[in-house]
Amino acid sequence: MDKLYGYVGKIARINLTDGTVSIIPTSNYVPKYIGGRSVCNKIFWDEVKPGTNAFDPENKVIYMTGPTTATGIPTGGRTVFTSISPNSLPEQYAWSGIGGWFGAEMKFAGFDGFILEGKAAEPTYLYIEDGEIKFLSARNLWGKLVHATQRRLEEIHGQDVKSIVIGPAGENLMRNASVTTSNDNVAAKAGLGAVFGSKNLKAITVRGTGTVVPADINKVLELRKKMSHPPMIQRPIIQETHHGVPGAQSEVSGGWQRAQVACSYGCNQHCMCLMLDMKSAFKEEKVNHVEKCVSIFAFGFSQDVPYGGPGGVGGVFQTEQNHYPACKMLSREVDPPDTSDPYFELEFAPGPGDILDFWKHDFDKGNVINDLCNEYGIDKWDVIIWLLPWLSMGKKEGVFADIDFGMEIDVESEKFVRYLIDMIVYRKGYYGNLLAEGMARAIRVLGKEKFGDTIYHGRYSRMIDKQLDLPISLETAWGHSVHWQGRGFEASIAKPAWVATNLHQMTATRDTQTIQHHHDTFENYLQLKDDPCRSVLTARGVIMGEHKAEMKDSVTCCDWQSPDLFWTDMEAQMFTAATGIPMSEEEMNLAAERSRNLFRAIIIRNYERTRELEVNAIFPIMQYPDPWGETVTWDEWNDLVDLYYAERGWDKETGWPTRETYDRMGLKEVADEMELNGKMPLIKK
Repeated sequence: MDKLYGYVGKIARINLTDGTVSIIPTSNYVPKYIGGRSVCNKIFWDEVKPGTNAFDPENKVIYMTGPTTATGIPTGGRTVFTSISPNSLPEQYAWSGIGGWFGAEMKFAGFDGFILEGKAAEPTYLYIEDGEIKFLSARNLWGKLVHATQRRLEEIHGQDVKSIVIGPAGENLMRNASVTTSNDNVAAKAGLGAVFGSKNLKAITVRGTGTVVPADINKVLELRKKMSHPPMIQRPIIQETHHGVPGAQSEVSGGWQRAQVACSYGCNQHCMCLMLDMKSAFKEEKVNHVEKCVSIFAFGFSQDVPYGGPGGVGGVFQTEQNHYPACKMLSREVDPPDTSDPYFELEFAPGPGDILDFWKHDFDKGNVINDLCNEYGIDKWDVIIWLLPWLSMGKKEGVFADIDFGMEIDVESEKFVRYLIDMIVYRKGYYGNLLAEGMARAIRVLGKEKFGDTIYHGRYSRMIDKQLDLPISLETAWGHSVHWQGRGFEASIAKPAWVATNLHQMTATRDTQTIQHHHDTFENYLQLKDDPCRSVLTARGVIMGEHKAEMKDSVTCCDWQSPDLFWTDMEAQMFTAATGIPMSEEEMNLAAERSRNLFRAIIIRNYERTRELEVNAIFPIMQYPDPWGETVTWDEWNDLVDLYYAERGWDKETGWPTRETYDRMGLKEVADEMELNGKMPLIKK
């Protein structure tokens, strides 16, 4: 290939054991694998074999940009890591996306991505500048908090460098440790910060003076005008008097100040909330931090997200008259709904979220929780949605009566929360060490029947005016916490939505919902709402969402702007504008399906994934009632899995793709290896 527009042409293989670097042409993978996660999948398939554990030097961290990165195409600044996840149970291959400016700077420095392998002999960081990669000592950085590390790297190399760093959580191999870059953007899922720590890698800092040339500059300008039209308003700082989820807000004494910031290079939106002059967990002076979607529940968690609008049918199932990207919701710039929509009344039917009574609103404590997670480098989801509710519910049910953490359990207390997270991050004592292994592992050591499955009696549905069962541990499949799955957090969504979301989770290896929020049309909802488990529309909606997730992590673009159900070739247009390679919507879908089936082959070959494993992993959480008291039966769920596997071209008995499916994807070499390994479904005569 003479010219690969949208890319700079090189992937760096960085061996931390012997301090060597070699170069792989990006064209070895692109355009067949588009970019981002799809390229990572191909590299992992080729290079990491079964039996490798997350903290083994043989595990690799694979990082890739996409063709849109650094081109100016909105949201193209997002990039992707993949590796074996120490936070999944069992450990499995997983991925995590990240925003910020690091990806664009990598391209300016001459690299489309890198493969980290081996383990450094001592704490190390990488300095990358215009094609040169240096291995430098991180002894003076090891132990520093996230923001202090970022500041120190800027003091050493200049304020124009861009960095990704880990905090003490990653250094101490806390299994849900994150990797952080600017504006508090994190690769939070999968525990990649701990993989960095296992390799003695504290940070990567980059500076580049190159350029990235998109193939069609006029098309890039057109996309900038069209995506998320109308563009968000550049607003001054706003003085707020309340804080919380719309419909469930609490007054803040003295008020607080908010601004809006973009999360990644090239984005034309400013959906993230910058909270100014907030209480710090570590110093007297005030700090700023960026509030993400889950951060808001650190402040108060007494009721679930109110049903209706974005959290219910209106947000998940959309009409052409009433739909908008999620970034508008985050920045609170949603236009008033179009009331002439014939489905308006049903689509926006309001309803209250469940009463949960985990903890009361405390503005200062919420800021401290967020600051602790930001500075130590921890996935906030695991802390805010799983650890703290588990302690709250378990204490109220008396399961911790014989546990001595060294301090009385009290999630309402800022002092206790500080003590608890410090204990876990630094693995202090038996319980600090145990909880650093992650909630799923810790609960199994303590005894899942008592410490996971005990029923919390404080959940109350305002939909049906009834107390409903909820386990004290909000665990779903693969060692992760629920997310839009009809129970616990964000439970108050319609059954067709949570059925679909559980199917998304069933075939994943980590929390899917940060890149795969479920969307479908309202017309489909009307057809499947009475029996979602026996409608092929549910299976097709899930597959569409899975393919869009592959595109978003490969092109790359953002979950908050995509998918647009009424501009279905947006991602294909982005790819073509960047690379100049014509890509139809059908061809883009095939590329996404290829990436999905390669991921499927990895988890079958390396982790023995089968239908039996998947169904048994996801089914238990759906046996607890949703806010309407509904569950699914074993037969209903298996009927839906049959529909989904059939639509995928996977064998219904094993869940494995057939040779015909692999061949259709252009994955003959994968099919050959799967057949040699006995992982190909038998042909039924």
